[in-house]
Amino acid sequence: MCQLLGMNAKTPTDLTFSFTGFAQRAGKTGDHVDGWGIAFFEEHGVRHFVDHDSAIRSPIAEVIRNYPIKSTNVIAHIRKATQGVVSLPNCHPFVRELWGNYWVFAHNGDLKDYKPRLHGHFHPVGTTDSEHAFCWIMQELCKSHVGVPSIREMTLTLRELAARISPYGTFNFLLSNGDALWAHATTSLFYLERQWPFSRATLSDEDLSIDFSERNGRDDQTAIVVTAPLTQDEHWTPFASGELKVFVDGVHQNL
Repeated sequence: MCQLLGMNAKTPTDLTFSFTGFAQRAGKTGDHVDGWGIAFFEEHGVRHFVDHDSAIRSPIAEVIRNYPIKSTNVIAHIRKATQGVVSLPNCHPFVRELWGNYWVFAHNGDLKDYKPRLHGHFHPVGTTDSEHAFCWIMQELCKSHVGVPSIREMTLTLRELAARISPYGTFNFLLSNGDALWAHATTSLFYLERQWPFSRATLSDEDLSIDFSERNGRDDQTAIVVTAPLTQDEHWTPFASGELKVFVDGVHQNL
């Protein structure tokens, strides 16, 4: 299956360290070679990059590994195709507009016989179960709320929607509107929070270390969510099956 990487931060932060390790799983330490993508929120805008080539070989991915784009919310994905051909329209993350905001979504898993009716203006461009699920979520959010809901209201609605999709298969996903990062697990998903005092971290998939105390200040807070832990010397907390968490300003919110 695919792999997910998400970041939520209090202040604009780059993801070059985490993405460097994550990209190794697209051919070096893993076989997720059927495309990749990443989306960075910048205020109300989104920088969105996708490629049907492997994240190890893609020149676009090389730029992302070396160019420190700073954001408060990032979603990345490396694909191992289970449904849909290897093509640009089938690369995650997917982007849609709702209530005048961009929404970004990426999915890890396989949904069997999942084809709910789509009757709004959200329709998939590609042929993946993931994009169909995203369109349905956007449709149901639009039906459930007349305008942008609070983060608490959004979290409650997403829990209900995720519970309706999960019986069809594996439904690990990341979703953001630039204000928060929502993460849902049915199988493997982990998170950590980096806060003061910061320490050194070493990637699990690449021979690279970084001392975050040299790069961050006392007010910096960052949460990282990933399919499998990225570092070997930090404490990663696993999600429970069926659990949906929301992160705001780099911290998990108990909603």
